[in-house]
Amino acid sequence: MDLKSMTLTELKEELIKKGQKAFRAKQIYEWIHVKLIRDYSEMTNIPATLIEDLTKNNPLVTLKPVEILTSQIDGTKKFLFELYDGNIVESVWMKYQHGNSVCISSQVGCRMGCRFCASTLDGLVRNLEPSEMLDQIYAITRLTGEKVSNIVIMGSGEPFDNYDNVIRFLQLITGEDGLNISQRNITVSTCGLVPKIREFAETGTQVTLALSLHAPTDEKRQKLMPIANKYALKDVIDACKYFFEKTGRRLTFEYSLVAGVNDNEKEADELIGLIKGLNCHVNLIPVNPIKEREYKESSKAAILAFKNKLEKNRINVTIRREMGRDINGACGQLRRSFVSKKTEKL
Repeated sequence: MDLKSMTLTELKEELIKKGQKAFRAKQIYEWIHVKLIRDYSEMTNIPATLIEDLTKNNPLVTLKPVEILTSQIDGTKKFLFELYDGNIVESVWMKYQHGNSVCISSQVGCRMGCRFCASTLDGLVRNLEPSEMLDQIYAITRLTGEKVSNIVIMGSGEPFDNYDNVIRFLQLITGEDGLNISQRNITVSTCGLVPKIREFAETGTQVTLALSLHAPTDEKRQKLMPIANKYALKDVIDACKYFFEKTGRRLTFEYSLVAGVNDNEKEADELIGLIKGLNCHVNLIPVNPIKEREYKESSKAAILAFKNKLEKNRINVTIRREMGRDINGACGQLRRSFVSKKTEKL
């Protein structure tokens, strides 16, 4: 395992194997996870012989920025990072009044097949290591010069399809020896992998769980999300209820509004029937059209009517503020565009 993916205890064990004193682990951990070094040579209180050893035998995982786009509308920044194997992932930095938020990817591509998402068009390439998830945040912090206070695991990939690495990432990013970001400032999004939702609940986490719902019935959800053919909506909602029982954390339901598909009054009534009485918040998302699909964004009138219907039934609801629309803001759009251009040149 690479050093950046190790806990402090594991790092101590690794260094002791190398014949080093245990206290070196704390020093190196701080250089990597607090001072956010990009090269071992930046560690000024570590012996040159150890730096040489680490450089040779434990290469430091760092992501290489290959493209950075800044929205002229709201200042949102979208980053394309190259991994050690040439694969590309994307991350988004968004500035809010309550602090800076970063949306990170958990996989290269995705195999969930959601019909409105560009991330899944080429399938899953591979999982990201904990270090590769961490370094999206570390690199963006260095590149922007600004602290990240909120993290959303809602970029390319299904986090619970890379469960163990995501859990380790959460352990490292929230640890008091690292950036120590509050669990309550982190959101993990899932399309509804029922066993993993229940397993996540058992950890007693204070992370927010966001379910990509997108339709209020099995029949309509199956047309948008292939995963709905495996897990019935009743079982998904029961798993979400279990998560609330175990953690006390309010649930978030993500609902992408697609014109003429899931944005009518009937769907609003069905959604109310599905979630009324739950301690939850609905995040309405005007779908960001991708050229490979025919889905269109709902009209403002339809979005407002949907929102008002939910509010009249005392369901907490917001319309997600559109960020970075002018820079391929939707999940997977920028990466797919970049990879396509790269392939054309070959």
